[in-house]
Amino acid sequence: MWALLVLIGTAAVSAQLQDLAFDGQKVFRVIPQNEEQVEIISALASRMQVDFWQPDSVTQVKPKMKVDFQVEADKTFEVESLLAQNKMEYRVLIDNLQTAMEAQFDSKVRASGHSYEKYNEWETIAAWTADIAAENPDLVSRSVIGETYEGRQLYLLKVGKSGTNKQAIFIDCGFHAREWISPAFCQWFVKEAVETYGKDSVLTNLLDRLDFYILPVLNIDGYVYTWTTNRMWRKTRSKNAGSSCIGTDLNRNFDAGWCTIGASYNPCASTYCGSAPESEKETKALADFIREHLSSIKAYFTIHSYSQLLLFPYSYTYQYPSNFQELNSISATATKQLASLYNTEYIYGPGAETIYPAAGGSDDWAFDQGIKYSFTFELRDTGRYGFLLPESQIKPTCEETLLAVKYLANYVLDHLY
Repeated sequence: MWALLVLIGTAAVSAQLQDLAFDGQKVFRVIPQNEEQVEIISALASRMQVDFWQPDSVTQVKPKMKVDFQVEADKTFEVESLLAQNKMEYRVLIDNLQTAMEAQFDSKVRASGHSYEKYNEWETIAAWTADIAAENPDLVSRSVIGETYEGRQLYLLKVGKSGTNKQAIFIDCGFHAREWISPAFCQWFVKEAVETYGKDSVLTNLLDRLDFYILPVLNIDGYVYTWTTNRMWRKTRSKNAGSSCIGTDLNRNFDAGWCTIGASYNPCASTYCGSAPESEKETKALADFIREHLSSIKAYFTIHSYSQLLLFPYSYTYQYPSNFQELNSISATATKQLASLYNTEYIYGPGAETIYPAAGGSDDWAFDQGIKYSFTFELRDTGRYGFLLPESQIKPTCEETLLAVKYLANYVLDHLY
């Protein structure tokens, strides 16, 4: 019976992942030293298909910035030659993308059902949301806040002991389809809540006095697509009028300086902002829910990867938020808490200044709605694996992130009144 239920080879899983061949594709890192070298990267991107991992697009590249980008197999020699000719130092972060994809599943066996230390397909996550609520009715309830472009239901878990007039914290995961470690954290948080309630005094107190709204995956259509067709897909899967290009970047689709900077009006761009603010069904569902519960939601945490950053507003402007000193101070302590477990170093600060300006983000939007504790986590790592973080790192990544989330939640709880 055990053999029937448990063993699935990783080869079968990785074969299921892709119809596209990533064999021979490479991920490069370049740090342009001046504007001339920035222009060389821009020219390179205009000549061939380049997928920017960090930053999100070529328009955000600036001198002294780490620039990670993925190149088609038949273009890697041309890229290396161009960089060498222009005396630009570079590193090959990933020598063969297909090999790195397969190495994500770095366990020899996989459970057929849900696992907190494995990456789970959407159907498995959806079933888990029903199971975790049914098995823990005193702590977890499930609702549907909308549906995706392709008609999948957006499940939201409310985690906390029942009570009247409770304040809440909203946590979402899975904005960008290829950032698999993000949904893994949302699932981990719920696991910790139900397994350690009554044992972990800090988390128990939080659950007694606060509700946590957990959205395990926002961009479900894109997430499914990363499992079936293109592991490196980022955007939604909606059709764009007048264009054959698919999808919108959900984290450019909110009404927060919408499409003014760090976003694109081009439907083919990875940072396409959509036809209007909240044009995507997923964006609208999330925003509607928060607006409807604005009186009780006191903090907003959105989970992304990669870079090991803790960001707060603003990203659509270099202007500091009114409570900058407070956000900066608690971010410093939160990152220390996170580092206390595995010495993982995080950089913190306002988004535009700390990484690059980007309009239409959910954290800026939430802050502008009056949620003054609004944060973006960029989880592991800093580029060795990028979006292809091995499953062996799920547990430590989630453990350390939980320390920061608990600290921030506790701070919010202490400053409610």
